[in-house]
Amino acid sequence: MAEIIQERIEDRLPELEQLERIGLFSRAEIKAIIKKASDLEYRIQRRTLFKEDFINYVQYEINLLELIQRRRVRIGYSFKKDEIEDSIVHRVRGVFRRASAKWKDDVQLWLSYIVFCKKWATKVQLSKVFSAMLAIHSNKPALWIMAAKWEMEDRLSSESARQLFLRALRFHPECPKLYQEYFRMELMHAEKLRKEKQEFEKAKMDVGNLEYAEEILTGELARIIYKNAVSIIKSAEFHVSLLSIAQLFDFAKDLQREIYDDLQALHTDDPFTWDYVARRELEIESQPGEEPPVMKQAKAAEVGRREERCCAVYEEAVKTLPTEAMWKCYINFCMERFAKKTNSRLLREKRLERTMVAFRKAHELKLLPEFQYKQWIELLLRRDFFKEALEVAEAGMELFRDSVTMWQMKLRVLIDSKSPDTAVLFEEAFVHLKPQICLPLWISWAEWSEGAKSQEDTEAIFKKAILAVTGVDSVTLKEKYLDWAYRSGGCKKARAVFKSLQESRPFSVDFFRKIIQFEKEQESCKMANLREYYERALREFGSVDSDLWMDYIKEELNHPHGRPENCGQIYWRAMKMLQGESAEQFVAKHAMHQAGHL
Repeated sequence: MAEIIQERIEDRLPELEQLERIGLFSRAEIKAIIKKASDLEYRIQRRTLFKEDFINYVQYEINLLELIQRRRVRIGYSFKKDEIEDSIVHRVRGVFRRASAKWKDDVQLWLSYIVFCKKWATKVQLSKVFSAMLAIHSNKPALWIMAAKWEMEDRLSSESARQLFLRALRFHPECPKLYQEYFRMELMHAEKLRKEKQEFEKAKMDVGNLEYAEEILTGELARIIYKNAVSIIKSAEFHVSLLSIAQLFDFAKDLQREIYDDLQALHTDDPFTWDYVARRELEIESQPGEEPPVMKQAKAAEVGRREERCCAVYEEAVKTLPTEAMWKCYINFCMERFAKKTNSRLLREKRLERTMVAFRKAHELKLLPEFQYKQWIELLLRRDFFKEALEVAEAGMELFRDSVTMWQMKLRVLIDSKSPDTAVLFEEAFVHLKPQICLPLWISWAEWSEGAKSQEDTEAIFKKAILAVTGVDSVTLKEKYLDWAYRSGGCKKARAVFKSLQESRPFSVDFFRKIIQFEKEQESCKMANLREYYERALREFGSVDSDLWMDYIKEELNHPHGRPENCGQIYWRAMKMLQGESAEQFVAKHAMHQAGHL
């Protein structure tokens, strides 16, 4: 191995001598490079190889290349590049080749190789790297697309890009992204050739010898790709994605019309098609010959006309395709337009009316999903339409009797309208619903009771909830109960609630941190209480939470009635209980804290 390393160092000597001769590096720097290079060579020539050693080698050489570049600029010397930089680039490529051959499945390594070649190697060399990578990673469409884009945009070889896309589609005949990018590439190529031809014609140059195939100039190749794609991938979303790409090219108007017509013919039974066709009306401008609106009122009227056209399409859609999915699209559109800001009162009222009508019709047809009942009720409550909101909530509950969301929405209507039936409905909800889904209702009941009932009533609700809600859900409830206790009765009440819950597992760290914080906010903060809370918390979380141990130590050090002599014992207890990374974090934090006190 020593002979190989010596030989490779000797191979470097001509470039190093040149670096010294032309004044880019001093003799001392050259010696340092030789020493570092020897170490790096040794690491990648060992019997047991590590990827990190190859990466470090490459990174060192890249740093050296960049340093050479900077020094060339500084002294204004640009010669001997073939003897210096080209030699280094050749060596780095060799290291990359070895690494990518050994760790051929590492895509990131290949991508690093490509990034290097893009900056330092020739286009022919990079093309070979792409070929080698794709021979191994032919199962990754994104890599085929990357290679094809490079051939098209950097090498300016549309034929090579085309061949790569065709090969990729043999491996991935149903990959939408490949078809989309291939389609885009052919349209870009056609546009580029059209512009070239126009420039030549402007300059009155003879283009007879240049090849401008009519099928490429008119986008016929792109059309063939489109036809093949939609015959294989039968999806309205995919169809629209190709139309969106075609719309980026002004010369492809005929192709755009064809794709649009095919969309309506092939995907009439897909809500996505109708949704797209309807929303397209928003983009259609005034008729030719009409002046675009200038005044605010005229603009609002124009927006209103466009929205009317959209809704006409949606109305046709829900008749042709009377499904929940189609109504969902229609209502989503109405909600989006209603959320749009406008200074026109007339337009705003029209949007609200249209939204309400859409909700009512879908409800009458029993084609409104649960989440849209929720949207409808929220909209009614924002407008203070309490009576209709209650009717909708009751209708929603009839359809979704076991839904906690619908019960919540009805309760919200009763609460907002200050109904005397609220408490009764809360009681009724817990009879009908499964206990494991009732946590949001218990929290809502307690929050409502805090504002509307006595402390005793609210506490009774919390106590009922603690008995009813078990497992992980109870963690949140305990925190809410403790917060309420502190708000309503101060630290004394919070201590009593903590004591009543202290054996009622499971807990969260925040549950203990809350009671500690409440205690610390008191003028006469009792250290005995803090110790009890920390000890309780550490019993639950001492093996995983290094911050708790650290805070306990700080409390003993900083509290007027703390015992600094206890800190050593707490430290060793922490070291026994904490495991792995938590123990390392604790040691580091403790060391920093001690350093800060020196």
